[in-house]
Amino acid sequence: MFDVELRHLRTMVAIAEEGTFGRAAGRLGYTQSSVSQQIAALEKAVGGAVFDRPGGPRPVRITPLGEVILAHGRDLLTKAKALADAVDRFRAGNGRIDIGTFPGVSNLILPGVVRRLLDQHPGCDIRLSEMEPENPQIGDLDLLFYDGRIEGDVEYVKLLDEHYLLVAGAGAFPDGAVPVKLLDDAPMVAWPPTYHQTWLERALANGGARPQIVFRTAGHETILSMVRAGIGSAVLPALALHGSDAWSDDRLSIHQLRPSPAREIYLHWSAERTQSPLVTQAIDIAIAAAAELANQM
Repeated sequence: MFDVELRHLRTMVAIAEEGTFGRAAGRLGYTQSSVSQQIAALEKAVGGAVFDRPGGPRPVRITPLGEVILAHGRDLLTKAKALADAVDRFRAGNGRIDIGTFPGVSNLILPGVVRRLLDQHPGCDIRLSEMEPENPQIGDLDLLFYDGRIEGDVEYVKLLDEHYLLVAGAGAFPDGAVPVKLLDDAPMVAWPPTYHQTWLERALANGGARPQIVFRTAGHETILSMVRAGIGSAVLPALALHGSDAWSDDRLSIHQLRPSPAREIYLHWSAERTQSPLVTQAIDIAIAAAAELANQM
């Protein structure tokens, strides 16, 4: 069994990348003699030279044994970093939590989750990142919000069903729920053909409607402005309309659709990792926040 220390491997990697013991020492903040001592200890542990030392300012050359040690050493250092990161994540209070999300959740569910976490753990490090909707991956994330189930070794909880609503000019449709088939060939303002918009247009087609898309633009507020201008109606997720002034705008009417397109919003986490108390608490908070939001909607 080799008695190899991680600091010896880090020093070896620095020398291999810098080319000389002197430059490696400067990069690591060691003296050159300390670097030499660490490499000597490494070579004693593995039973052979890992560098050929030509002397002077000329770059050192890695030996065949050194190549083997370097390849596996880099892997060990990567795993050691992952271990240190996992320990850091496990600590509550001043720990760290990485959350993947998409805009609807970022705007409405996450603020309440983040506020409650910071209230209870003022020093915690909360990092948010928005996911590519076409290929969501849990990766190194602690939690991932997504409108649907994702592949991989994950656990999950369904947070809520988010229904899509019809937004139209005042008087454009009768009061109450609107049958989806009435949107067939109707002028509509929509998002560009992204993952979510493509899914929505398929859902409308399944309900018997193929609207005439007269304008595409990004941003829910921009779409609402186009509807106000009389360009066409729009079908938007309830989260996008929740809390907006669209409900009180007398130029607009908002209707449920029948049948109602809906997406299921889930919270995922890795089944392979033991969750920290901070992550476990975040899951409980997210479930409670989603329930409150569903009641409000």
